[in-house]
Amino acid sequence: MVTEHKMLVRWFLFIILLSGPFSLAAAEENGIMDRIVAVVDDDVVLYSELQKEVATIRGKLAQAGAPDLPGDELEKQALERLILHKLQMAEAEKLGISIDDEILNKAISNIAAQNGLTLEELAAALQEQGIPMDEYRRELRDEITLQRLRNREVISRIQITKAEVDNYLTHAEENPGGRDAYRLRHILIATPDGASSAEIAGARKQAEEIMQRLKRGEDFATLATRYSAGRQALDGGDLGWLEAGQVPSLFLAELTEMERGDIRGPFHAASGFHIIKLEDYKGGDRNIIKQTHARHILIRTDELTSDDDARNRLQQLYQRIQGGEDFTALARAHSDDKGSAIKGGDLGWVSPGNLVPKFEEVMNALPAGGISEPFRTQFGWHIVQVLDRRDFDATDEVKRDKARLALRKRKADEALQLYLRKLRDQAFVEIRLEDNY
Repeated sequence: MVTEHKMLVRWFLFIILLSGPFSLAAAEENGIMDRIVAVVDDDVVLYSELQKEVATIRGKLAQAGAPDLPGDELEKQALERLILHKLQMAEAEKLGISIDDEILNKAISNIAAQNGLTLEELAAALQEQGIPMDEYRRELRDEITLQRLRNREVISRIQITKAEVDNYLTHAEENPGGRDAYRLRHILIATPDGASSAEIAGARKQAEEIMQRLKRGEDFATLATRYSAGRQALDGGDLGWLEAGQVPSLFLAELTEMERGDIRGPFHAASGFHIIKLEDYKGGDRNIIKQTHARHILIRTDELTSDDDARNRLQQLYQRIQGGEDFTALARAHSDDKGSAIKGGDLGWVSPGNLVPKFEEVMNALPAGGISEPFRTQFGWHIVQVLDRRDFDATDEVKRDKARLALRKRKADEALQLYLRKLRDQAFVEIRLEDNY
C-alpha cells in the first residue's frame, strides 16, 4: 500500500510539472515537448529523459553492429532501465551513500591516466563525442554511487566456501573434451514466480517460435535484444566468457557436445525458458610460474620509531650480515614481522603478486643467494635475501582462484537480479508511456 504522504508528494510533483514554469503549455511555447512517462515512488521519469536513454541504447546497438529495435519496444526497455536507475539512486540516498567532489575528481583523474590523457585532453575527447564535462561528471557520480550501493547491499554479503570451490572444480573437471571456458549468447523468455500453467505454456510457445526463427537464419543478437528478459539483452544476449564451472548445469551437458555457432533450446527452468548459442570455447592449459624462496627482516615505523631510526637500525643489521652473522638469528631477534620472524624471516615460496610491488621489484632483481640493501615499503624498512627460485606448476591454484572469482560473479549476478526485482516489486510505479502515442 502506498502511504498517504507518498501520494501527496506524487500529486505535488504532478501539479508542479503541469502548472509550473515547466508545464506542458510552457514547453510547447518554447518548442520543447516534455511530459511524465512514469511515476516512480516520489520521483518521475520525463519524456526527455526517456528519449536520451533511447538515443544512448541506439548508439550502443549501432556500435555493436546490432540492428535497431522498433521504437515502441526500445522505449519500453529504456524506460525500465530508467525506473531501476531511479529506484537504486533513491535507495542509495536513503542509506546515506554519496560521492563527494574529492572522490569524483580522483576517479576522473584515474580514468584520464588509464587512457594516457591529461584532464584537459579527456575533456576535449568527451566534447568531441558531444558529452559536456558537467554531464560526464554527473553520470560518473551516479555510476560510482550505484556501485557502492551494490557492493554494500549485494556483493559484500556473498560468501564462497571451500566446499563450493571443490564442487565447482569437480563440475568443471567432469566437462568432457577439456573445455574449461565458454563464450555464450543467451535468450530468456521469463515466467513470473508461481506462474500458472497458461503462463508457462505461453512462454514455451514464444521460446519455440524464437527457436524456429533462429533455425531459419535470423540473427541471435537481434532476437535477444528484442525479446530476452536477461540482463544482457541489450548487449545481444552476450554473456561473455564463463568458466566451465560457472555455466549453469542446465546448459553444460549440451555445451560439451556443441560446436562454435550451434544453438540449442529452449530449456525450461524456474526463471523461464532459455536458448543459448555457443560463440567460442577454450581448452585447458598448464600455468607454470616462477616462484621465489625468500626471507627478510622488517623494521616498522611508528610513533616511537622514526623513518630515519628504522633505516639506521636496519643498515646496522645489514652490515652485521655482510660481516658474517647469521641472517636467521638476526631475523628472529629483530624483525617486526612476527609471522616470519619466528621462522628466521622465511617467507616460503612466493608467487608473483603475493607481495607488495616494491618488495617484489627489489626481490626479483636479486640473484639466488643475493641480499638487498635496506629499502622502504608502506610497511617499513626491509632487507631481503633470495634463497632459491623454481618453476612451479600453479595450475591447481590458478583453477581454485578462478573458481572463487567465477562463483563470486555468478552469485553476485543472481543476487543483484533478486535485489533489483525486490526494489521494483516494492516500489510504486505507474507507467504512462502509452500517453505518447
